[in-house]
Amino acid sequence: MIKTILAPTDGSEYGNTAIDYGVYIAKRLDATLTGFHVIDVRLMQGPVITDISGSIGVPPYQEFYPVIEKGLEERAEVILKAFAERCAAGGVRAETRKAVGVIDEAIIAEAKNHDWIVLAQRGEHFHITKGGILGSTAEAVTRHAGKPVLVTPQRYQDIESMALAYDGSPPAQNALELAVFLAEKMVWPLTLFMVTEDQGRAARWSKKAEAYLEAHQIDCETVVVAGREDRAILKFIKEGAVELMVMGAYGRNRLQELLIGSTTSHVIRNSAIPVLLTR
Repeated sequence: MIKTILAPTDGSEYGNTAIDYGVYIAKRLDATLTGFHVIDVRLMQGPVITDISGSIGVPPYQEFYPVIEKGLEERAEVILKAFAERCAAGGVRAETRKAVGVIDEAIIAEAKNHDWIVLAQRGEHFHITKGGILGSTAEAVTRHAGKPVLVTPQRYQDIESMALAYDGSPPAQNALELAVFLAEKMVWPLTLFMVTEDQGRAARWSKKAEAYLEAHQIDCETVVVAGREDRAILKFIKEGAVELMVMGAYGRNRLQELLIGSTTSHVIRNSAIPVLLTR
């Protein structure tokens, strides 16, 4: 049962698209959507402010902190007001909250009170952070929040079908359960997408998935392709067959990810459709 969905918002183009997806899904699940704005403490304690203060002979923040704090507080109120208006227009119950802190840490803490998270692929300061929300916030939230995370792209489109990247692993099995729940609730057809050159392995994966699917009446098909996982998934997404990709997040261990990279990170960084991740 999905009762509350957390939607961190920063007023950016990507952030507004995340809200649109949050409204779309919350309405169909009859869930409450919570707009959450984090005033990034680094904007108030960054090296730029310190350098400026030092160069003009005043203690750091003495002159600048109150002005910066007031401006950020006012901006937060504007962003959350716009969020509430978008939810009202979409017919969705809404709540708003704000916090001051490190963005990913604040989202992870707030996520304890919610069932899902809807998070933009890129944040307001993407160009500054050289990788933006994906390289830090989205990965940290997905790894540590303990809740499903829907990472949304730049542009919105209605979701009418979905695919599940499935490899029989525990994260993929958890993702299968979530995908089946959505398929039943939303009446979305589901494609099981498997990447392997080993037909025996594909058969084992299919058998494992079918054992779970037997108890559910959903429209489901299986597609098996060869190739590297991330490239195959992105190629499938680009073909436009579905509007949502569901994945088990970070199936390899951290050492393997450091050596060969993460399929999860590469897909959500480059996907033109939302990617729903679960651990």
